[in-house]
Amino acid sequence: MTAPSGHVEKRIFVIRGHRIMIDADLAEVYDVTTKRLNEQVKRNAERFPEDFMFRLTAGEKAELVAKCDHLARLKFAKALPFAFTEHWAIMAASVLNSPRAIEASVIVVRAFVALRRAVASHSALSRRLDELERKHAGHDDKFRVVFEAIRELREPPAKPRRKIGF
Repeated sequence: MTAPSGHVEKRIFVIRGHRIMIDADLAEVYDVTTKRLNEQVKRNAERFPEDFMFRLTAGEKAELVAKCDHLARLKFAKALPFAFTEHWAIMAASVLNSPRAIEASVIVVRAFVALRRAVASHSALSRRLDELERKHAGHDDKFRVVFEAIRELREPPAKPRRKIGF
């Protein structure tokens, strides 16, 4: 079996307003080399319009490499990586044409869907919290403290900094 969807979800990034996966990460999920994946994409270019895939800029590549340890191998790569959207994952099984590709496509699509649900849930919760805060804004300072605490819980925890010195 290929990578579990939780593993895939961690490799989905937002670039240019799209949720994407980098070609190297997708190749790993589909159990092919990045070169093979990109060859198949080039051979089937008519199946992949710009809203399905695009090439990263040098700045976008540098930002991803800086943020993601697993992409360090791309730092000195000459070619800029491709970024594939959720729609591409649906087409990938037909392009790669293997049982593993079909299985991996299902996993990738499920990961994108799970992230979409999480974002929608988070947005709905934020709207509801804002509504409650407006409704109870003038009542009591205790409500204000509760709302501030909830907002802090919604933010991702800051990574602890490594102490230097004694």
